[in-house]
Amino acid sequence: MAATILILYVSKLNKIVHFPDFDKSIPVKLFPLPLIYVGNHISGLSSTSKLSLPMFTVLRKFTIPLTLLLEVIILGKRYPLSIIVSVFAIILGAFIAAGSDLSFNLEGYTFVLLNDIFTAANGVYTKQKIDPKELGKYGVLFYNACFMVVPTVIISFSTGDFQQATHFQHWTNFLFVFQFILSCLLGFLLMYSTVLCSHYNSALTTTVVGAIKNISIAYIGMLIGGDYIFNMLNFIGLNICMAGGLRYSFLTLRGNSKLVQPGDEE
Repeated sequence: MAATILILYVSKLNKIVHFPDFDKSIPVKLFPLPLIYVGNHISGLSSTSKLSLPMFTVLRKFTIPLTLLLEVIILGKRYPLSIIVSVFAIILGAFIAAGSDLSFNLEGYTFVLLNDIFTAANGVYTKQKIDPKELGKYGVLFYNACFMVVPTVIISFSTGDFQQATHFQHWTNFLFVFQFILSCLLGFLLMYSTVLCSHYNSALTTTVVGAIKNISIAYIGMLIGGDYIFNMLNFIGLNICMAGGLRYSFLTLRGNSKLVQPGDEE
């Protein structure tokens, strides 16, 4: 959050990016995005610590139908049957994989499903708020970080995480500090690229692209993580997820090319 505030504020001063100055209407325009944002982070970290990496990435697929549902309700979008079938192919694969999970953890499952809800809501509301007539993509990123940086510090202080961080023994290690700062900068780049993808495409497309990326992490986790319990149904479920994701990507790209073609001809 601090990296986001610093980068965007300096960029605004140097007229590299533009977003509205603060006024009384900003909190109203941004609400409820900051609350969803911090809920997304807390539930995501909690679920990651309680589940194996492959199982975490499988259960995260439920973000996709939730995003589709919220886009229909909040943004009034409509999707063709072929897209809906692709989405539910991903979910079918997730059900098959989750049903054969041998390391069941109820608390972990609860946190990851909460994380799915927060992530879907975050994507849809971000798409709604990045209208250039309102806050724009830079304004959403900047004010979201501004409003939540202090409450996040208070939460981390009350849970003891802040104290643990300040007493961490490697703060004098130059290599660690360099990598820590780099991770903060890359965190900003990740959020910016996610907002940019939602701006040019849709919240659903951003979620599906992320799901395809996460499936590759699941495959790597089978070989490297050490906590994956192999099961044939689980493996089949992962492959169905990947097939559904690739099908969605193909349909979306084909649909976009059809939309561009008439304009090119004119």
